[in-house]
Parts: sequence; C-alpha cells; structure tokens
Amino acid sequence: MADGKVVKPKTQKGKRVIENRSAKVVENTKTAMFIRGGRTSELVTQVLKDLRKNIVRPFEDQTSIEFFSVRNDASLFIFGSHSKKRPHNLVIGRCFDGHVLDMFELGITRFISLQDFKAAKCTAGTKPCLMFTGEEFENNSEYKRLKNVLIDFFRGTVTQKVRLQGLEHVIQCTAYEGKIFFRSYRTALKKSGGRTPYVELDEIGPSLDFQLRRTRLAADDLMKEANRVPKETKAKKVKNVDYDPFGTKSGKVHMQRQDYSKLQTRKMKGLKRGQEDDKETTPTKKKKTED
Repeated sequence: MADGKVVKPKTQKGKRVIENRSAKVVENTKTAMFIRGGRTSELVTQVLKDLRKNIVRPFEDQTSIEFFSVRNDASLFIFGSHSKKRPHNLVIGRCFDGHVLDMFELGITRFISLQDFKAAKCTAGTKPCLMFTGEEFENNSEYKRLKNVLIDFFRGTVTQKVRLQGLEHVIQCTAYEGKIFFRSYRTALKKSGGRTPYVELDEIGPSLDFQLRRTRLAADDLMKEANRVPKETKAKKVKNVDYDPFGTKSGKVHMQRQDYSKLQTRKMKGLKRGQEDDKETTPTKKKKTED
C-alpha cells in the first residue's frame, strides 16, 4: 500500500510477488535474516555467517528491521553487534505483519565454533529434534516466549512423519542459574541386541553459552492475533471420537439391545429341538375305554 491506496501490480512477476507475500491459510516455511551491526567482535562475526554491515539498534529503532523483513519476506532475524556496554551481543526476534513481534537480547559468554569439532556433521537440510531443559522454560514467561522463538528458528519445514533414521540432529537448550546453554549433537544408532537401537550423541557444534539481557515481548492482543488459526485448517470434530497425547484414536459405539432368540447360529443336531422335548412339553391325551 502507498498513501493509503492499494497498489495493483503492473507485471505478472509483480503479481506473483504480492500473492506470495499475502496472508495464507497454511503458513510458509519461515525465512531468517542474519544482520551484522556497525560494530561487531570477531566472536560475533564467527557466529553470524552471512552478514551485512548496517548501523541498526533494534531495541532503540525497529524501522530498519521491519523494512528488511518486508523487503526480503523474512519473519525471523538475528542481529549481531558489539560494544563496551554490551559485548558480544545477539538480538534474536521475529516479525508479524511487517512489524516486530518480540525480541530477545542475548550476550555470548562462551563460544566454540563448528569447525573446532572434528566429529562427522549432519546432512544439510536435516530436520532437528529440539530439546529444552530447565524450570525457567516452564515457569518464566520470558523464557517461555524465548523457547517459542527458538522453535520457530530451528524447526525447519513442517513434516507429518519422520523415520527413526531421520532423527540425525539434536539441539539441546538448557536454562540454569540465569544462563542458557546451546548445544548441537549428531545421533549415532548402534546395535542394542533388540529391535530398538542404542542411541549415542556426538557433539558437533556450535557450542554457545548465553546470558539473557533485555527482552521486548508482544502485547497479549497482538500475540493472540499472530496465533490465530484459520477456520479452514481446523479439523472437524467427530462425535464420540477422541485422541490421546500419543495420537491413538479411540471412540464409543452405541448398539441396540440384541434379541438372542433371533440370533442366527450354525445348524447342528445338538442345537435342534428334538421330538422328545416336544413330548415333554405337550400333555398326553387319555384313551377312552369301551364298556
């Protein structure tokens, strides 16, 4: 939109771009931006692989982040910077409808690069298994929202099923004593003597220790609007059918009372009603005697 007016595309390419950026019933796989600030440390530079030099301060001015989000059609971002007041700084956040939804400022206190681990790496594009440990992720509202943002970042494409051999990458986030420990592992499936294999975890990096500094959470009404589920995607509830947490389907079946006298059984001599039974049930008539 420009000056409150809807701008119509003049070319087919422009029409496809607008349709791709418009609201959809089923959300696209989210894209993330990695942005480097005007001043960064060598440590932050190693963390951010694809960088671009921009003097941006997300907590003071969000307009630049929102501009890049709309221009690149990216709803996730990581901004790296370094200063005397906030050394080795990362800001991780997400956008909704062209505006910043929530942000978290994390200070890097320890970092081991991916190249420093000599273990075999995972296949590119592997969907990771995300694990979160610590009471803060369950009880603290800020950590709860941070957990939700990290899931958005690393969940990858939406899939319905994952085979056991496909669980190759594990990301572990642990909250303990005000710090967040980020670890990355590769699974190794070994023989266990049974049907289920024995699983070992080999750390492959990167390894990061964070300290939560500043946060900016979205308002409740905006968060409610961002989490709104379209009616088209809601499954229709079937009467008397339920699913347990493991996806097992169960239901109730109502049947009328059966009349066992009309029950069809296999014809056998032992089940037939004999003549002797009939004689017992029918009274015998006495013969008249002639004088």
